[in-house]
Amino acid sequence: MKVKIAWQEGVSFLGQVGSGHSVLMDGAPEAGGKNQGPRPMEMILLGLGGCTSFDVVHILRKGRQEITGCQVEVDAQRATEDPKVFTHIHLHFIIAGRNLDLRQVERSISLSAEKYCSASMMLKATVNITHDYEVIAG
Repeated sequence: MKVKIAWQEGVSFLGQVGSGHSVLMDGAPEAGGKNQGPRPMEMILLGLGGCTSFDVVHILRKGRQEITGCQVEVDAQRATEDPKVFTHIHLHFIIAGRNLDLRQVERSISLSAEKYCSASMMLKATVNITHDYEVIAG
């Protein structure tokens, strides 16, 4: 897996990934940015949320659950001093479906957090990661 990051101007960088997609990252205005894209640390949270959501949906579908939606809201706290690493990340899953088995929902989230999500495995070595969920009919 390879990516390429190219400085554009100010504190703006264009990230290009091996699958052919691009994303513009930018700093906050107080850091000289123009707010043209997500911050690099936000990209880490997006990656975590995307990775774990993929797992949860895959596991529930494999378990023949009638899942119709999956959202994860990620809330993170960072250290106040440099380097401003994440100190705590909380993932709140909102799973929609018909006749969902709550044990399978909880199991899918746990399996992602403890076994399958590469991003979770890397981050949990240095960050306290918690999760909870709610299930809605739909």
